[in-house]
Amino acid sequence: MSDDYFFRLEGPLDSTPVERQMRTANLNGFAGLVRTLGGDPREILERHGIDARLIHDPDAFIDSKALVDMLEFCSRSLREPLFGLRLAQLQDPIGVYGSVAALCKAAATMREAVTCFIDYIPVVHSPVPVLELVEGREAAEIRWRVQADLGHNTQASLQAAMLNLKLLRLVGGPGFQPSRVQLTVDVPADVVPEIESRLGCPFRAGASVNAVSFPAAFLNQPVSSANRLLFRLLGGYLDRVRATSRRTIVERVEDYLRGALPRGSCSVEQCARKLGTSVRTLQASLSEHGLRFSDILEKMRIDLAKDHLEHGQMSLDALADLLGYSDQSSFGRAFKRWTGMPPQRFRRELASGAARGQAKIPQTGRHTPPPAAARLGA
Repeated sequence: MSDDYFFRLEGPLDSTPVERQMRTANLNGFAGLVRTLGGDPREILERHGIDARLIHDPDAFIDSKALVDMLEFCSRSLREPLFGLRLAQLQDPIGVYGSVAALCKAAATMREAVTCFIDYIPVVHSPVPVLELVEGREAAEIRWRVQADLGHNTQASLQAAMLNLKLLRLVGGPGFQPSRVQLTVDVPADVVPEIESRLGCPFRAGASVNAVSFPAAFLNQPVSSANRLLFRLLGGYLDRVRATSRRTIVERVEDYLRGALPRGSCSVEQCARKLGTSVRTLQASLSEHGLRFSDILEKMRIDLAKDHLEHGQMSLDALADLLGYSDQSSFGRAFKRWTGMPPQRFRRELASGAARGQAKIPQTGRHTPPPAAARLGA
């Protein structure tokens, strides 16, 4: 096995959000809260064009405007002026922000954690919010704004404020105490005391910027859950995902398949839901590139099969199952169609080549797949 195999990835393990998209994880706890308030979550989701099945897949994407409009609708129809705040109280920042929150927990200091949060939220969660850290001599602030016209967004702003505050408390530890939360949206004066009670700090509406303020001294405090190995591995991966800027539909489908294929859960329908689009739109977009979903799926199977045969010790039965084949025979026939030889011979020739110090993938195949995605190394 080559020395770099452990550290190598063929590309991102999932698609990244584009334009106005946001991870469905923002709806964690949504169905339960709506039912508690007497509503029908499926009916509300479908009313706003959101596939109800997506709430069970936190890594899928939905349109940010649809989410904002739905939260406002819930506030009005369920007569809950703090719907967004209540939803965020049910949520865990790790569950919502995913790998970004995990990276923040592994950071050495709170400053490092906050910097990572600001840098990588657009990469894996949503490109809609733009965040910054503003430092003064005594006070610091995390500020954010949205770079899209989302219309009236009071509930989404309340949700963001609570989630951002929860993340700061997660890395700041039990001693962390915010000085103030402020939002640009307006709220009725009679709900401000309840907002302050739920946030645990003073609150101001109608401000010029959205911000969570706290004493600047906290930025230099160590994070109790710091883990340098995890920080370097996960941070290196997210750095490379950001650098690749894989935004085309073909690249996003490739990234989806790279993560989904080993789980045996890859179909054009599942891919479309994951990317926040319809099957018809997805197929039409791929057709513009002269491709079908099945073409990209086959390419990914070829790449994954060759990689495991070259570097791994997985049995052919297990590899066939990994690639979504019903048995080893079906996989063997497909592999011979791709390369001109059965997988057993492919593995033997690689092994004999390695023994002579000349290992390389045989080039005798009849099928020439498109160039593999750029490798991502740790």
